[in-house]
Amino acid sequence: MAVVPDVIPSLADLHARGAEQQPEYADPAEVARVVALLRRRPPLVFAGEVDALRRRIAEAAAGRAFILQAGDCAETFANVTALNIKNSLRVQLSMALVLQYAAQVPVVKLGRIAGQYAKPRSSGTETRGGVTLPSYRGDAVNSLEFDADLRRHDPLRLVEVYNASAATLNLVRAFVDGGFADLRTVHSWNSDFVRTSPIEARYESLAAEIDRALAFMITCGITDDELRTVHYYASHEALLLEYEHALTRIDSRTGTPYDTSGHMLWIGERTRQLQGAHVEFLSRLRNPIGVKIGPSVTPGDAVALAERLDPDREPGRLTMISRMGADRIRDVLPPIVRAVEATGRKVAWVCDPMHGNTFSSSSGFKTRSFDRVWAEVTGFFDVHSELGTWPGGVHIELTGNDVTECVGGLDQIDERHLGDAYETACDPRLNRSQSLELAFYLAQRLTDEAIKRDNPIQAFEPKELA
Repeated sequence: MAVVPDVIPSLADLHARGAEQQPEYADPAEVARVVALLRRRPPLVFAGEVDALRRRIAEAAAGRAFILQAGDCAETFANVTALNIKNSLRVQLSMALVLQYAAQVPVVKLGRIAGQYAKPRSSGTETRGGVTLPSYRGDAVNSLEFDADLRRHDPLRLVEVYNASAATLNLVRAFVDGGFADLRTVHSWNSDFVRTSPIEARYESLAAEIDRALAFMITCGITDDELRTVHYYASHEALLLEYEHALTRIDSRTGTPYDTSGHMLWIGERTRQLQGAHVEFLSRLRNPIGVKIGPSVTPGDAVALAERLDPDREPGRLTMISRMGADRIRDVLPPIVRAVEATGRKVAWVCDPMHGNTFSSSSGFKTRSFDRVWAEVTGFFDVHSELGTWPGGVHIELTGNDVTECVGGLDQIDERHLGDAYETACDPRLNRSQSLELAFYLAQRLTDEAIKRDNPIQAFEPKELA
């Protein structure tokens, strides 16, 4: 892959559009040196992998697959450890197996990983004890520690983002290729969860059905390679223009630009301005693109975004990720879906039930309620059921660790427990138990959808579990 020439706008042209949520660097020359350094680094992902993901997202948009996009709210350099990465991958693979059996369609496994180091903020400053400093914008920009020097926006951190992302992707590939994702192993994790949790009887039955299906596959002569094969992709919000622009390359096969920082990139709720820098930049890329749509988005806004980001109506190009809040999704989402579907394009519709359901606890912790998260997912499914469209996936902030950041769930975490293991650098995440509980609830909804589509659960198509 060649370094990108003038196929996309320059950084100066992008910033001239009034780019939102960008760091305020003190030394432009230092920024230029960092960008030049990153332009010489090898790609983190490859065009062929990106193309494969786009085809899989196209299947989800057509109702023949389901997307599980999940991972950390904000990755940190300190948490790039084998244990943290393994735990996150483990819970995502566990969820995917349950969902795939229930839906009887392939699950596209898409991590919020290897690049999710920057976060937009509603305020540029934070005040503690009469001292005001720049807000923490993720490890890609500054430090969580409330210190004047460490809160300075430092462009050298972008090099550390690249290094940490490369290490993460290398470890993920080693886990996936080394047998960690073997279906028999993944199912044993789910079986252990069912045995040790007060899960309802029907989910015990579902786990037993998966067990029988795997046994059937083995008796039919399915090879170890087929049981161990999994496709896992990396995604993050394309927030920091210097980093994303520096990692954009021209594919030698097609002469077209790919952002090689991740397989899929998305535009956030705060940076989706139609004429803004982020929409302009991502509209030029060959990567599959997501765009977050909150309750302020009108049907006209959604159609305009679709036209800018997917002018050729290409299957798998565009994913619309709704983040409405449990109380608003049934009112706001239906006209948006109708308007976009009326254009003739088939986008992948994905539900982010996390960001619209955040609140502050009485003890001062930012948290989310498991019940509200599930309520938004339920509303999302109900909307698509009424419209006859396919609920194409979910977008979840989670961790494989036993944190106490979201209230509710089978472990009955309440506000008194939040301080026990509150570890997030930004927004609260579902822990392993809450994530698997959500997967089993989702399984029931997906089973219902399969039945309505005259596709009741039958014998496995073995390779579709990969």
